[in-house]
Amino acid sequence: MSPTSVAVTTDVSRAVRALQSGGLVAITTETVYGLAADVSQPSAVERIFTTKNRPAGHPLIIHVADLTTAERWADLSSPIAQQLATTCWPGPLTLLAPRHERVPDIVTGGRTSVGIRVPAHPLTRSLLEEHGGAIAAPSANRFGKISPTSAQHVIDDVGDYLDPERDLILDGGSCGVGLESTIVDITTTPPQLLRPGGIPTEDIISLIGNVEGASGPSRAAGMMVSHYAPQTPIMLIEQGDPLPELNPTDMHVIDRTDDLAEAARKLYSDLRDADTAGVSLIVAVMPPAIGLGHALRDRLTKAAADHRPDSASPID
Repeated sequence: MSPTSVAVTTDVSRAVRALQSGGLVAITTETVYGLAADVSQPSAVERIFTTKNRPAGHPLIIHVADLTTAERWADLSSPIAQQLATTCWPGPLTLLAPRHERVPDIVTGGRTSVGIRVPAHPLTRSLLEEHGGAIAAPSANRFGKISPTSAQHVIDDVGDYLDPERDLILDGGSCGVGLESTIVDITTTPPQLLRPGGIPTEDIISLIGNVEGASGPSRAAGMMVSHYAPQTPIMLIEQGDPLPELNPTDMHVIDRTDDLAEAARKLYSDLRDADTAGVSLIVAVMPPAIGLGHALRDRLTKAAADHRPDSASPID
């Protein structure tokens, strides 16, 4: 790893103390690394926004150790909530649910709903169990850019913005899933799939039946039209389409369509590698729209959208 003034550790108790003292801790989840603050400390949560350069009011997902703890922060009493939570937690599923009053407005952007999940990574589960409360944790990168799936990515992205006196990076290795959590809005009837992610869409449908696509205002992480974006322009092509007529040295091709799980684990590393390859164009072959392919297509589409004039607009 390159030198950083912020401590990188595997000491869970040290990370808990940092959170309780108002610090930020980059945590490993099975999806991506998150930049965490104690939900009960709004001033610490506010530092997430400034560190990431995240727009004020863009809601955060809170992470807890188990369903019992989650029910202290959100109303998960509906049969659909119970079915999803008991089946998919711990795991890469976020439920957008009615919030309880104890959730600070800064976490939800003043909305009446809150995104909540129980992550599966053992290091972060130990952290949450010892902490005993809730932590807010969007991805540990500058807003809109490529999500981090290793401690080195965190250092590269936000290391210079963290406070070495109170912040930490909790290093749990590379993320096993590599894509953000699936988000299901259970405040609507029928529920809406706001973001495809680490739990395939087909699995959600098999558990709760009809699920609509996202509609309405942006109200959860990852709903912006542009997100997960490298600096280099991206061209998306379908399997079997010809490559653009460019000198091969001028483009970097990403094609992992033969193994969707590996494609998910490697997507953000692939985009980072391509972004530093000195090429004028990244060409990404779109995976089939099955299983993790739904989430991969979503991330690639949003990464490519960054270079369109209207890319900053949220979903209408």
